Amino acid sequence: MNPYIPFKAKILCVVQETTSAVQDVKTYTLAPESPIDFLPGQFVEVTIPGVGEAPFGFASSPHIKDTIQLCIKRTGSVTDAFHRLNEGDNIWIRGPFGNSFPMEKMTGFNLFYVAGGLGLAPLRPLIDLIYQPENRPNYRKINMLIAARSTKDFVFRYDYDKWASGPDTDLKLTIDNPEPGWDGLVGFPHNLIKDITFDIENTYAVLCGPPVMIKALSETFVEMGMPKDRILTTLEMRMTCGVGKCGKCNIGHKYVCIDGPVFSMAELDKMPKEY
Repeated sequence: MNPYIPFKAKILCVVQETTSAVQDVKTYTLAPESPIDFLPGQFVEVTIPGVGEAPFGFASSPHIKDTIQLCIKRTGSVTDAFHRLNEGDNIWIRGPFGNSFPMEKMTGFNLFYVAGGLGLAPLRPLIDLIYQPENRPNYRKINMLIAARSTKDFVFRYDYDKWASGPDTDLKLTIDNPEPGWDGLVGFPHNLIKDITFDIENTYAVLCGPPVMIKALSETFVEMGMPKDRILTTLEMRMTCGVGKCGKCNIGHKYVCIDGPVFSMAELDKMPKEY
């Protein structure tokens, strides 16, 4: 496909993920005109005619070809317009673009996923793909720490029991502040990982969330002895065109949309401190 020409996708289903007053997040199931082959970590450009275009990471498993899912938070003009759409409406998409999580490099290792809020969306394709029966034996123990501001701000809650019941998996949830009836963890992820038992010598950490969370988490993992090339994250920093032409996502000699959006902390260390 021509990467500059968008193609049509119909909205099949809309799921309201959050119920808090401060965050409005919905997941959209889309049926593209043609099946899309993508890898965990990649993204598409979404066009709302008459409004604009914005990048969104895939939020569904790559083994499903006839539909894709995007998880979208209402934050601006394009996302506002998206949130006004309903089942049966059409949008236009370009892609897939970008690199992906290095599944082959992670083979034989433990995995530690840490996600904050909407940061779980770009990790979900990787989580689901690794839990496929043909892939799960290639990886060892899986730890998950899923964080949200409040109990009303978790996304994909309907997946948690399925993931937690997976082989050799330890899933924990945390919120920022105590709430009545909440018996899970309370606190920020970078403070909590120190109390979670895992084999740091044989683990890949996969992080996604607000930049301040990623920074604090990566520093804590490094302090605990994890090599920076085994700490992975995904960025959407200022991406616009998706093909490295507009220059808005340029950081030093890298373009987030084509060299990323998945980077290791070792790679980010070699880039200007703009991220």
